[in-house]
Amino acid sequence: MQIVYGVALVLASAFAVLRLGYAQTLVPAVITFGDSAVDVGNNNYLPTIYRANYPPYGRDFINNQPTGRFCNGKLATDLTAETLGFTTYPPAYLSPEASGKNLLIGANFASAASGYDEKAAYVNHAISLSQQLQYFKEYQSKLAKVADSNKSASIITGALYILSAGSSDFLQNYYVNPWLNKVYTPDQYGSYLLGSFNNFVKGLYGLGARKLGVTSLPPLGCLPAARTLFGFHETGCVSNINTDVQQFNKKVGSAAADLQKQLPGLKIVVFDIYKPLYDLVESPSSHGTK
Repeated sequence: MQIVYGVALVLASAFAVLRLGYAQTLVPAVITFGDSAVDVGNNNYLPTIYRANYPPYGRDFINNQPTGRFCNGKLATDLTAETLGFTTYPPAYLSPEASGKNLLIGANFASAASGYDEKAAYVNHAISLSQQLQYFKEYQSKLAKVADSNKSASIITGALYILSAGSSDFLQNYYVNPWLNKVYTPDQYGSYLLGSFNNFVKGLYGLGARKLGVTSLPPLGCLPAARTLFGFHETGCVSNINTDVQQFNKKVGSAAADLQKQLPGLKIVVFDIYKPLYDLVESPSSHGTK
């Protein structure tokens, strides 16, 4: 929890200096795109096996009920919203709650098993990032009916946008798909994903986004699934996977810096979640975990 809260605090504080007079919150809305790390229930409404709407998910969340979050409690984005001053969370866009005045605080378009690779999202019956952008356009039309044109425009330009993607691309696609890993090196596949990242950010910018937080990939080689499938004789984290992750994170950091130079008014921050999570795995006792 300490690590998750720390990530949320960084997400919020990185944009706190941009506060422009909103009554009780640091930004007017939080709008989220990505994968299972930030999906708050969209996959509940999709014909996919990647769902989290059953116990033990949600056992530490409000009312101890599963919501579709791939977590026992709150996600980092939930804590980010709280830190920014929100008392409720932006709804999953496909849920019935995503209507009326609930849209004023933003929406969540994320879908578990989605990512930068459009083909993988299609195979997994997840919402691809391009479709998430289409839903965002639809959201803007709905928002304009709830708020007047000036307020609607202010929400879109003032909102904090969050993007979390890439983990599924590697773990649920590249490493298990011989049609990919026998043809492309991890670095080549990362470059392919980077093209999608660039296109997504440019598309989001074209729709009005100006403050974007992008999460780096976590140490995927330390996940139980990775250690089970690819650990072989290693007793700890799978080192080659973590090396691939770090290389990809560097690519994203460089691309983000270039995009900020190219797109006037864009403030983009890449949040390094790799190091704090890796430190937690390597030294759990120093973070209050046994």
